Amino acid sequence: MQLDDLTTKNGEWLRGVGPESDIVISSRVRLARNLADFPFISRTTAQDRARIEKTLHERVEEVASENDLLYLEMSQLEKVDRQFLVERHLISREHAEGQDARAVAIDAREKFSLMINEEDHLRIQAMQSGLDLNAVWQQVNKLDDLVEEKLTYAFDERLGYLTACPTNVGTGMRVSVMLHLPALVITRQIDKVFRSLQKISLAVRGLYGEGSQAMGDFYQISNQVTLGLSESDLIRRVRDIVPVIIDYERQARDFLVKESHENLHDRVSRAYGILRTAQTISSEETMHLLSSVRMGVNLGLIRDLNIPTINELFIRTQPAHLQKITGGEMETTDRNIERARYLRRYLNKEDGAGPTAEHN
Repeated sequence: MQLDDLTTKNGEWLRGVGPESDIVISSRVRLARNLADFPFISRTTAQDRARIEKTLHERVEEVASENDLLYLEMSQLEKVDRQFLVERHLISREHAEGQDARAVAIDAREKFSLMINEEDHLRIQAMQSGLDLNAVWQQVNKLDDLVEEKLTYAFDERLGYLTACPTNVGTGMRVSVMLHLPALVITRQIDKVFRSLQKISLAVRGLYGEGSQAMGDFYQISNQVTLGLSESDLIRRVRDIVPVIIDYERQARDFLVKESHENLHDRVSRAYGILRTAQTISSEETMHLLSSVRMGVNLGLIRDLNIPTINELFIRTQPAHLQKITGGEMETTDRNIERARYLRRYLNKEDGAGPTAEHN
């Protein structure tokens, strides 16, 4: 498998299948781990990081010998390739910006990835489309156990796993669910919901995690701390609250359909119309309009599109994806023109254009 092979597929986080997938985009569990024989990344030398990468590279290849694994060194990737991996949620923005002795191993189906020398020596993450935290936990736990069979993690009997950030000490676990909540945004209830989440120590982040904006009405809900809580505690805490948020979003959608049907239909129709006719359009505006269209498809207001197609457009119109698809780097102005052209061809199915990615 090569990096460019990913351009013909939808990433796991946007497959559009699984429980509650009309609202729950994906479930993810991430573990932070450090090797006992080395300092934390912030205290390492270039030589230390090279040795960590070599050690983990060898172990990762052993662990994933039965999988079609893609192993990439960050220093060997162009900027657009690193951003491409961020857009697919396979690496963090921080990892993309790093250079020496940083790497990532990616499963061919994009259900898991292992980041080497990010904030911690190793970040193991697993993803699943829809709401399925138990399946994700089983996957990431299996990978973690296999790595730990041959390597010694930094671990304290009283505190648990030792991590670079104090909020990760304990299980080193971050449980997160990505939700699409356009109706709560439209009805201006979103802030009230998020204030309630903060009171129970759940964090709300944007599309690409900490510090990112909530483009396309996508929000990540995750635990804030791990110390003093078990893995099952953390999964239960997130799993128990997500159905409540889903219910709020469904109620908001019902309200819009019953009490503001004309305005809702107009909003969805305008969004669809702009996407089909625009001559230039930014990635931010595209995400915003696709969000309305996605909700419209789920509510039966648009019948000639399906959710996998909309999800595909969410990812393939992102800056790095667009450049990978067209085969060259472009300035922002040129990207906006090319994005509009791509959307017109895709949505109007001109010249045989239309869905080309594998929905697997």
